[in-house]
Amino acid sequence: MLRLVSGLAVLFMSVSAVADDAWQLLEKSAYAARELNYEGQFIYQNGKQVRAVQITHMNNGGREMTRNLVLDGPPREVYSQGSDIVIFQPKNEKVMIEKRRGQNLFPAMLPTNMQLIKSSYNARLGATDMVAGRGAQIIELVPNDAFRYSYKIWTDTEFGLLLKMTLLNSKNETLEQIYFNELSMLNSQDVNWFQPKIDVSKSYVAEAAPTATKVTDEWIVAQLPAGYRKIEHIQRAVPGKAGLVDQVIFSDGIASVSLFIEPMSKGKRPRMGHMLVGSTNICANVIEGYQIMVVGEVPTETVQQIAKAVTFKKQTAATNK
Repeated sequence: MLRLVSGLAVLFMSVSAVADDAWQLLEKSAYAARELNYEGQFIYQNGKQVRAVQITHMNNGGREMTRNLVLDGPPREVYSQGSDIVIFQPKNEKVMIEKRRGQNLFPAMLPTNMQLIKSSYNARLGATDMVAGRGAQIIELVPNDAFRYSYKIWTDTEFGLLLKMTLLNSKNETLEQIYFNELSMLNSQDVNWFQPKIDVSKSYVAEAAPTATKVTDEWIVAQLPAGYRKIEHIQRAVPGKAGLVDQVIFSDGIASVSLFIEPMSKGKRPRMGHMLVGSTNICANVIEGYQIMVVGEVPTETVQQIAKAVTFKKQTAATNK
């Protein structure tokens, strides 16, 4: 009996150690994407949509810089420094320059704080593989419930960099994948590449992104799906919209959901129901004269629960007086 108990204890300890190893590799991957200097090309696939992107990334004394050149369709260059993004793209014989904020661009798609996702996912080591000619360790992120998808992650065995990630539904079907097909590490500190290719035959026009301001909570979600938390609430003017549009962003650390709220215009037909576009679930609802739209690369249950739980906190205005 004592041998059996001891054997079970050893087995439990070994399983726990493997899980710890998986989390440590994920954390290493999160930091590698932000700290290493590299260039290459990656492929993004979502349903029938396929896009190739050339990437150059450098961390120059703590200043993180990235250039993405979209190789399919109309040419577009995306430059990011930290969370600030500038997009250069041709439009009507001009080059439009758009500034906005973003986060979690490939391969920096994992949070550096693993505690954010540990409560919602189990991490386990898989087999080894090859991606872009480099050795890779597969790690599986398996959700604890039906409110999020599974992730399969390939990390570079030498440097830890995320090489490939796939999004899987409950049937283990691939909904989306993104992966390097070319990759090399940079030794140079030259940053001359961090500037757009100027076409002197075209005029350049700065297209300001819609002004976004953080707002106090006039909207609440009575019960968020387990593991999700609100990370931002902004309000902006959107071209073609009569009133301001609220956007509330929720995340479990890796998956994110956006809640859009806008006042209904007279004569405008309300949108109701659910739609799936590639890996993105969209749920529409109308509450007290407002159009509600919940969008995210998450299961149907997640967007539906959020859409049903939204309420207007009418007492806010009176409280703030």
